[in-house]
Amino acid sequence: MARLPHEVTSDILCRLSVKDLLRFRSVSKPWCRTIDDPYFIKLHLSHSLKTITNHSLILSHWEGHFFSVDYDLFETTQRLNHPFGEQRKTLQILGSCNGLLALVDDKDGIFLWNPSTRKSQVLPFNEIGFSFPSSTYYGFGYDPISDDYKLVRMVQSHGNNDEYFHSEAKVYSLRSNCWRRIKDVCFYHKFSREFGFLANNALHWMVFKTPQSRNQELVGFDLGSEEFRFLELPDGCLDKILRFHIKAMGGDICLTSTYRETNNFVVDVWIMKEYGVKQSWFKLISWKEPYFMPCSIVALPVAFSKDGDEVLFFIGYKWFNWGRRIDSFVWYDLGSQVVEDAVIRGIPTSFDVNLYVDSLVPLNSNAQQ
Repeated sequence: MARLPHEVTSDILCRLSVKDLLRFRSVSKPWCRTIDDPYFIKLHLSHSLKTITNHSLILSHWEGHFFSVDYDLFETTQRLNHPFGEQRKTLQILGSCNGLLALVDDKDGIFLWNPSTRKSQVLPFNEIGFSFPSSTYYGFGYDPISDDYKLVRMVQSHGNNDEYFHSEAKVYSLRSNCWRRIKDVCFYHKFSREFGFLANNALHWMVFKTPQSRNQELVGFDLGSEEFRFLELPDGCLDKILRFHIKAMGGDICLTSTYRETNNFVVDVWIMKEYGVKQSWFKLISWKEPYFMPCSIVALPVAFSKDGDEVLFFIGYKWFNWGRRIDSFVWYDLGSQVVEDAVIRGIPTSFDVNLYVDSLVPLNSNAQQ
């Protein structure tokens, strides 16, 4: 029987799941070489991102447990066993990018993990240049220019009235497996730990321009040029808020503000369609009188449905049932504005949520595993 051309074989294989591909590596040496080839790994990832296949939600419980929910089936959860030891009960996901999760523990130890391939590595320890840091901001993403995965760590220590100020920003490169210092930032952190989000090949955080400022500003860090820039928010979006969140959705920056209007609660969702252009912000959703208010303090859009007609919301409740939070998901129909519960069996009672795509993206083979 004639063999299929290599291009045809690659095109067929790139449509399969990572689980199947790992199993098919043992079919033959040519298949193994194809599946391990960096070009094929990128081809498979590109196909998954373009077709929105092999996607899942990663739910992380505060006790260090991780669960996966298939975004196609959306019915049951699968427990993920991370390789960093049961004693690490405070692991948090600081970023998810192209199948790699970046995690940090309570002692600021940092780890990379590909749950699909079950590969992991420990990032090299890097000392902070001053004592008693008051805040640490992290971010993780991919730089297509250098074809490298980068993790950013910004550390600060400062007084309320500028009586002292120490700042340090460093970037870790997966390709070189080392840290290097970049130029200091021109803004202030006021929270002990924050995780940035990735959009348009840049990492983003909400920061303050001065220690005395009460107004937060959106700053982006371009992973290619490694330059910081401020981005403008839509006018009036933070004037009357009770709470706001900013993250990425569908590849764009997404701002969610929750506020009172007369006697009702309102959740507005804004999208920046053209990166860095203030005039491109538009209001995607204005959700009046959500049924879960005021029981919930968090209503966050997570992702669009495959057809783009619905938005999945994470609902984080502040009321406790016998000392436990009861978090959940709902679907919001953009056309009819109808809201339906998204029922998933086996999810923990409280969790954080991250989007994830199964991939074969490797880690640094020379790093500590």
